[in-house]
Amino acid sequence: MKSIVITGASSGIGRAVAELFLAEGWQVGLLARREAALQEVAEGHENAVVLPADVTEPAAVDAAFNRFAMTSGRLDVLFNNAGIFTPGGSIDEIELEHWFTSVNVNLNGMFLAARAAFRQMRHQSPQGGRIINNGSIAAHVPRPNSAPYAATKSAITGLTRSLSLDGRPYDIACGQIDIGNARTPMVEDLGYRMLQDNPEAEPMQSFAVEDAARSVLHMAQLPPEANVQFMTVMATKMPYIGRG
Repeated sequence: MKSIVITGASSGIGRAVAELFLAEGWQVGLLARREAALQEVAEGHENAVVLPADVTEPAAVDAAFNRFAMTSGRLDVLFNNAGIFTPGGSIDEIELEHWFTSVNVNLNGMFLAARAAFRQMRHQSPQGGRIINNGSIAAHVPRPNSAPYAATKSAITGLTRSLSLDGRPYDIACGQIDIGNARTPMVEDLGYRMLQDNPEAEPMQSFAVEDAARSVLHMAQLPPEANVQFMTVMATKMPYIGRG
């Protein structure tokens, strides 16, 4: 049985990915802060391992990955997904607390999860595995008033490239999926707030989060000699091409 740890598995894209991988028969480590929400995802699935942890706490992250490895025997894939979108504004309006929170979750948290997964994949037998980082199209074409999110997601692209290089000697592949407007609570809330600010604006284009999950499954199922380095999956009519 193939194994995967999914961070941010309690809601949104992480939950959709978790539900798909559970249905496909993978051993799935569900990692997020809210244990009750993780238990809901795991309900009825003997192949689920609930791993309550805060991705910003190094000891908690290491303990969760160690527990999963002891349960499953190995770690084949990490879907490095946990992230947040803090209140927007021009850079002089953004609260420093929101900046530091964005960096702590969106960058430090993904670094810590990748670090724990890389360590496990490097030292297990047979050696190797795959890390899939959830980036964002904001790394390439940010929305206005989103400096913390855009900056942290741009940093994930650098992390992805570095992990790809560092993982080669150990058969650890790393790729990045950039998802645009999958219908998650975060995206729906953003669309609602945009219409509140401008009732004349066109509704935000979006697509089913289950289709984003299937894209992650495709990346995860590739044989070791193949890798999707970067994938963009988005609402067909959203303003990505030509945006700016």
